[in-house]
Amino acid sequence: MKAAPFSYAKPRALEEALELAARPNAKVLAGGQSLIASLNMRLSSPDLLVDISGLKELKGISLERGVVRIGALATHTEIENSKVIQEHLPLFAAAVRHIAHPAIRNRGTLGGSLALADPAAEYPACVLAMEGVIFARSAQGQRQIKAADFFKGLFETALEPGELLTAVEITAQLKDERSAFLELARRQGDYATVGLAAFATNGTKRLAYFGAGDRPILATNAANAQDLESAKAALAKDLQPPADLYHSSATKLHLARVLLERAWNTL
Repeated sequence: MKAAPFSYAKPRALEEALELAARPNAKVLAGGQSLIASLNMRLSSPDLLVDISGLKELKGISLERGVVRIGALATHTEIENSKVIQEHLPLFAAAVRHIAHPAIRNRGTLGGSLALADPAAEYPACVLAMEGVIFARSAQGQRQIKAADFFKGLFETALEPGELLTAVEITAQLKDERSAFLELARRQGDYATVGLAAFATNGTKRLAYFGAGDRPILATNAANAQDLESAKAALAKDLQPPADLYHSSATKLHLARVLLERAWNTL
């Protein structure tokens, strides 16, 4: 199929992009790896496509005062190759290798992944596990949104009409902190059947599952358990995974426990 007719604009400045994005039935295009497919299948039919790929303000990866800032237009490949990410956010460095295939990683962006909020995507769980802060900008100003408040449901976020996701900030992992990223998929590059982004600091754990609900889910009961067997039993209180074409809910919960055991031993 082909996309329905639409107008196209490629703004040169962020202020222009914000004005265009606020127009009725406008859609923002970053890397386009999800949006283009939905346009071609006519699952999305915007009147205006706002291409923000040329906005330098939304690019780059930096470290300042112990906080890593990743611009919304940082591609998966840039994140994968970044020394800052490898040294200070090993959870993201591990996660990005599971995202699709090199051709997709060359174009897809962090901001696009977070704004789409696919429940099987890797980055939302990583940001949630590490308590990242998401920056959103509109003509009215800038907002900072905690990851725990950003993901609202299936493909639903806290972004308001006319807002652009501009960057994410995450506190760099310290030497005595640990992280683990695990994912099970039918084939390399496929969407995860179930996955886990785990982070441990100061004797506490944060276990963020993806592919196990309508958004990334913190398994708080399992994380607060005193031992592995108690954690595996408590996981049933945290997750009620939806069945899919290949796996029942019980199977996905079993796989979530398998990942929990592997992550628990790593942490």
